Amino acid sequence: MVNFGKKMMSDQVEEWKGYYINYKLMKKRILKDFSRMLDDQIEKIVLFLLEQQGLLASRIEKLGKQRAILFEQPDISRISELREAYRAVGQDLVKLLRFVDLNATGIRKILKKFDKRFGYRFTDYYLTSRSNHPYSQLQQVFKQVGLGAVVGALSRNLADLQECQGSYLSIYDQPSATPKDPIIDVINASVDKLTRSTNFLRFLGQHALITQEEVPSADEEQIEEQRYSFISLLLNLVNTFLYMVNTYIIVPTADDYSVSLGAPATVCGVIIGSMAVAQIFSSVYFSAWSNKSYFRPLVFSSIVLFLGNVLYALAYDMNSIVILLIGRLLCGMGSARAVNRRYISDCVPSKIRMQASAGFVSASALGMACGPALAGLLQSNFKLYAFTFNEDTLPGWVMAFAWLAYLIWLWISFKEPVRDTEVNIPEGSGSGSAGHVVTDELENGLAQPLLLSSEDKQNEDDDHDIDESEEASEDSRKPATSLRSAYRLLTPSVKVQLLIYFMLKYAMEILLSESSVITGHYFRWTTSSVAIFLAVLGLTVLPVNAVVGTYISNMFEDRQILLASEIMVLVGIIFSFHVTSSYTVPQYVTSALITFVSAEVLEGVNLSLLSNVMSSRLARGTYNGGLLSTEAGTFARVVADGTITLAGYLGEDKLLNVTLLPSLVICVASIVATVYRFDSFMSNKSLKYFCDALAEALDCVQLQKLVID
Repeated sequence: MVNFGKKMMSDQVEEWKGYYINYKLMKKRILKDFSRMLDDQIEKIVLFLLEQQGLLASRIEKLGKQRAILFEQPDISRISELREAYRAVGQDLVKLLRFVDLNATGIRKILKKFDKRFGYRFTDYYLTSRSNHPYSQLQQVFKQVGLGAVVGALSRNLADLQECQGSYLSIYDQPSATPKDPIIDVINASVDKLTRSTNFLRFLGQHALITQEEVPSADEEQIEEQRYSFISLLLNLVNTFLYMVNTYIIVPTADDYSVSLGAPATVCGVIIGSMAVAQIFSSVYFSAWSNKSYFRPLVFSSIVLFLGNVLYALAYDMNSIVILLIGRLLCGMGSARAVNRRYISDCVPSKIRMQASAGFVSASALGMACGPALAGLLQSNFKLYAFTFNEDTLPGWVMAFAWLAYLIWLWISFKEPVRDTEVNIPEGSGSGSAGHVVTDELENGLAQPLLLSSEDKQNEDDDHDIDESEEASEDSRKPATSLRSAYRLLTPSVKVQLLIYFMLKYAMEILLSESSVITGHYFRWTTSSVAIFLAVLGLTVLPVNAVVGTYISNMFEDRQILLASEIMVLVGIIFSFHVTSSYTVPQYVTSALITFVSAEVLEGVNLSLLSNVMSSRLARGTYNGGLLSTEAGTFARVVADGTITLAGYLGEDKLLNVTLLPSLVICVASIVATVYRFDSFMSNKSLKYFCDALAEALDCVQLQKLVID
């Protein structure tokens, strides 16, 4: 994308040029009286917005009087003229909505630029102090439904004119039967740019660590549409679901399988963890491969997973623990989660990317729950020819069949997205989808700075220098090209967040992987009981995220939720220790629920904050933030599974406490690090406050979606 300063000049409405935020002036004087100048800029925008709202309301009121006269004395020609007059109001409303959107983006960007350039979190202070003040421009104007009321009145009056020739029912009486008018579609498209998604979808999407960028231009939206295929997205989500099922379907029976092959029960840690070991390496080459193709990596993944599951199942009849481990390693080599993430980030249109990210997280959670549940159902025991089918081998056979079916579906239906060099953009395409209704004034802006003073010539030279500096800085925002260069971009705050992610993945893996051994040793649980327990844990993911994303995240800052979740994980770990003469089911189940649920909440908030403190150079490319977090989490799982196997040599009666001790130490270390770096963990809520307030002002428009023909 071109730098925002140039884009803002090109998108301005000429007759409103004096009322936009003076973005370049703010950049030049970013240290001198910044707060006061930004207050002045926002006040200028707000007062102009109020003035324009009043003018639009006045025009609608006058047209309403004419409409009332026409209802008493109908005249077809005058009705058509009146409809055109209403549409002219609609065109001006679109201009005003774009004015608001462009200024909101300018304010967000200038605050981000201040924070980034001077390393001071000014954004949170500025927006919090201004929004909570009784005379706040934001509170007085943007958190009300003025613009929404204008849209509602405009839509209703157009609908009444449409119905003038027949029924006199209002659109409020028959909202579902309301016909369409092109200008209302344009208005709704403008409103949608300010209201992309709900808090719950945003919270779920944060788990995926998939970049949510600024609203794209019309050309960029056209490129996104050419890349996007719903079936291809669905195939990526199914791949995510099946891989998570494949990961957890063996957990309830891994200890029994290892015993049947002559190994100790605690070797289940190696069996489960071998998949994670291979994933450490597969994530890198799949991420690199996705730079060139999405289809071929998914095909390769499906084939490798099919072979890996076949070997896992055959290991029983071959009586070979080595074959079993090779099968699990192959399954890990088929982990295409990096491809799934990249597809959503690069190929799904921005307007539905958050929903797709939430779908990615939901597919993962559902797979985590379905894996153990499916294992609990596979309790048969029979032979077919020379092959044994029992609770140990059936997970392998079932997943092999599932991956074979998926491979066939993938081969038939997947559509490889077009690359940037292959995308065709029609010549002269405008910046909006409503060129037939909106005048050229909306498409063509100014090519000179705003609010020039007597120092015009000097300012123009300064602007040129700033633009050159901004363009030169593009090189410093190129993606990292190696793990080493990516590591150099990790600030202390990012490192703390990755430590937290390592901790929560370690604690969850210890809990899940050793569950069959612990419950068998202390409670004599059957495979079905362990499967039900693990499935229930997995099913808590979405309800908990719904509560946190919808309610708790609106009541507290992300960093506060982060620290509270870490403390709750610590409480769950401490409560899990076996320190008395007896170890009861209520103690184990309660402590497991506290640990697992708290870790799930912590994961969402952790990845949200990680995306805010991580360098923009880690947003794209092979060595991106998603890959780094995946590697940290996968390494944690490997260490946890290795700990289980090593601790098993001390005896099953000591396994629980020995494996919990590292979890306790790492959790305490992460809490100390969080407290130390607490002030540097700023959420993106304050940064997005301006647009969120505008979104609230237009909520009624999103609900009505009024369209007239």
